[in-house]
Amino acid sequence: MKLRFITLILMAVLAIGFVSRAASVRVEGSGREVITEVPAASTGIDKIFTVFNLDGCKVVYTASSPSAQVTWSSFGYMGAAQAVEVSESTLSRNGAEITFSAPEGDTGYVVNENGKLYYFWIVDYAKHYFHVDALTFADEQECDRTFMVPAGEADKITYYSINGRAMTLSRDIPLTYSTLEADREAMRYNTVTRTETLEYLSPLMSVQAPLCNTYFTLGADRFLRKWGLDVDITSPLYTATAVDAITDVNKRAHTAENEIKPADDSGLGGSAPLEVEFVAVPTDAAIFTQWEMSPREDFEDISYSNQSQEFEHTFYNQGTTYVRFRAADASGNCEYISDVYIINIGESSLKCPNAFSPKGSPGVNDEWRVSYKSIVDFECYIFNRWGEKLAEFHDPSKGWDGKRGGKYVPAGVYYYVIKAKGSDGKEYNLSGDINIVNYE
Repeated sequence: MKLRFITLILMAVLAIGFVSRAASVRVEGSGREVITEVPAASTGIDKIFTVFNLDGCKVVYTASSPSAQVTWSSFGYMGAAQAVEVSESTLSRNGAEITFSAPEGDTGYVVNENGKLYYFWIVDYAKHYFHVDALTFADEQECDRTFMVPAGEADKITYYSINGRAMTLSRDIPLTYSTLEADREAMRYNTVTRTETLEYLSPLMSVQAPLCNTYFTLGADRFLRKWGLDVDITSPLYTATAVDAITDVNKRAHTAENEIKPADDSGLGGSAPLEVEFVAVPTDAAIFTQWEMSPREDFEDISYSNQSQEFEHTFYNQGTTYVRFRAADASGNCEYISDVYIINIGESSLKCPNAFSPKGSPGVNDEWRVSYKSIVDFECYIFNRWGEKLAEFHDPSKGWDGKRGGKYVPAGVYYYVIKAKGSDGKEYNLSGDINIVNYE
């Protein structure tokens, strides 16, 4: 009893499996492998079959059962709604397999099995054979685009969705060439190989202009590559005209503790005299190079220029300076202009303390120094009460340690005289007392 029950269950499962077996379509013939792919679901097409040619080509549909009712029709640019039934004379049946012996290329087909529709498209590659003999450059070129002319053709392969929408079946044609890629951290350009993938070849092709001299190599489309018929078409040597550059600007940090720092010291500006390093690394085609400085943002007035790619410049005067780097090819037609760097030098300031305590508390107020910013000229003299000069220095970051001849002077009152000039042109003529306190 149990054995009979198990047998009945197995028979039911097998019967269900047979009835629900999915229908399928395959394309045979044409002498080479048929390339099968599934397009975007939005097209409504279940599969696209690309055949090398139609010689001996046939389509085999396997229905879900030998008794299934199946009809065939074809459609084109008007979509499946305008499909036309295929001739019965081109169809033959062997059980569940139905063979269509006269398919046409670049045509869509609908198989209707008991109301269930299966859509597919056949591409006849022979109508679109990739054939290019040479690759040359157009007479007219642009700085940022390179234009090429293929001698031959590899036209657009178009198929239509079931709603009649034109779609492009990409040929994935590789175009390979060399260019330069910026490594901004290392401040250099590296030669890299770049490959553009083209859906098809237009009579005038264009890509982003390479930054170095290079050859362009055009490979066969994906269909020929799949069939082992790859080819390489190489252009003449391309001479780069596009110009690019890596630029960097860094200020030399001021470390004097007595210099007044701005609230935000992260920018390029600061206290004069300010030393700034400029570095530019242009690409191969750059023949003319120049750094430009201007008091105007529009650079109508160039106050200073330097053709070196790397140099240092010291800013002495208060105000804003705009800096940029320019480069151009030999013809001057292709030009690069960097971002603008803004360098602000603030107004000057100079203040003098009136007391300090050398030796008494090392590291704390044990040296007499002025507090300053943007001082470009500086002279300081220190005297005792009898007018004897005890110290002299010409750098506002320096100071007096309370010594004369290597020995500390006695506590008491001393005198300073300062002549200085600020970045804003302000003249300083200062004098006053210096009180040495808490000597021991």
